[in-house]
Amino acid sequence: MPLKIVVADDLPVSALDLLRKEGWDVDARTGRAPDQLSADMAEADALVVRSATKVTAAIINAAPKLRVIARAGTGVDNVDVPAASARGIVVMNAPGANSISVAELAVGLILSMARNVPAADAAMKQGKWEKKKFLGEEIRDKTLGLAGLGRIGQEVARRAAVFGMRIIAHDPFISEQVARDLGAELVSLDDVFARSDYVSLHMPSNDKTRHIVNADRLARSKKGIRIINTARGDLIDEKALADAIESGHVGGAALDVFEKEPTVDQRLQMLPQVVATPHIAASTREGQELVGVETAAALRDFLRDGIIRNAVNFPSVSAEEFSRLRPYVELGEKLGAFLAQLNDGRAHTLGVRYYGELAAGRNDMIVSAVLVGLFKPILSSGVTMVNARAVAAQRGLEVVESRSTRPRNYTSLISAKLHASDGEKWVEGAVFEGNSPRLVLVDGIGVEAPLGGTMIVIRNNDQPGVIGEVGTILGKHGVNIATFALGREGKNAVGVVIVDETSPIPDAVLADLLKVKAIREARIVRV
Repeated sequence: MPLKIVVADDLPVSALDLLRKEGWDVDARTGRAPDQLSADMAEADALVVRSATKVTAAIINAAPKLRVIARAGTGVDNVDVPAASARGIVVMNAPGANSISVAELAVGLILSMARNVPAADAAMKQGKWEKKKFLGEEIRDKTLGLAGLGRIGQEVARRAAVFGMRIIAHDPFISEQVARDLGAELVSLDDVFARSDYVSLHMPSNDKTRHIVNADRLARSKKGIRIINTARGDLIDEKALADAIESGHVGGAALDVFEKEPTVDQRLQMLPQVVATPHIAASTREGQELVGVETAAALRDFLRDGIIRNAVNFPSVSAEEFSRLRPYVELGEKLGAFLAQLNDGRAHTLGVRYYGELAAGRNDMIVSAVLVGLFKPILSSGVTMVNARAVAAQRGLEVVESRSTRPRNYTSLISAKLHASDGEKWVEGAVFEGNSPRLVLVDGIGVEAPLGGTMIVIRNNDQPGVIGEVGTILGKHGVNIATFALGREGKNAVGVVIVDETSPIPDAVLADLLKVKAIREARIVRV
């Protein structure tokens, strides 16, 4: 059955075609009511939205198969990201695809305020010729403050510099070198408002930034300051800004975004010192096309190849990095599943250690994959690499990640130890030629076997005749052996018997194996 992609807001035809070329069922319809969207999500593997559709917890919970939510745009404030993360659903966006469009509008708004373009145009349309009324100012040698120096802020800085503006900026996550390359001086947010003739906002919306432009900050700002907002409406306390403009302390504002959209309280947008646009910063032909195609491409890469890009709730990796990690992610999940089926006790700590080449890289995905494998056999609710660490924390399972430079017999190796109330379970695995995951150690005893399919794991005293008895018992029950791997350490031995998938294992098999005096434990493990 093909994957089902629900597209709830407008996407360009080129983006839809990119998904349909994969043979997927693409349900692209706009304007659905929440109840209708919930019904349509029953079989959906992916959901694509812009800003119009609100992806609530109810909609997420109505989609049991949902794996990814893609927001064709920068912000994800219309998506309940915590609800998605709790379900293990990847939430991705398209940051930067519309950066040029937004930056160009921000600069256009600066020029519009400086030269009174909207007011002059309105007067002309009324048949008035008021040349003296619309005395403007040059933006050359004026100071532009940027609150946020990410992709869009940097594009604004480049364009403003061409006009001869001085650039100062506040962004705690941007290096001095990046700022210097842009000709910008990094300062505090208070300094941005105290020194700037124009301040352009380019910050995300969150608890720390809500109403960051407030009455107190405006009172301490440079008299006559003008504020541009093409980012998020709730960065500004609209009442405080309107009061400051009416008092004459703030010279004006140019706003593309508002706290409530469409606007309800129109006091701010009706002030003559305010230039207002209806959230059109990203609305260019080029921007919309690029955002749609980038979103569709990221969605395709995730659903088809497992590559995670532009995720807001999970570390993103490049295609090259994913190609390196993918065999080890698969190995990690299989090791976790193997551990889970060896364990009967109450687990309290999982240790994951990397050896060889893996010890040098960032391996967040591998630890999450081990947790996915560990939890899947024991949890009825969905667990994915997105929510695996959160599930571990909720269950009180401590996760310890480490690296070792100690040489081993394999180029790269993953060691996983589960500490539980009934003792320690320890397995190790490696990836062999052809990206084949292999088991190389069980509880400190080296044993090499393919890591997949149905296995019978046997712990026994190392003495003659055990292998023969195991073979006899399995033969008696019609179980065909595909491979038999044996590891020995001192007086102990571990056997891993992989059986044909066409050979069901009757319940009596384990009982008969445990009747053999040398066998201490026998388990069926399916990976």
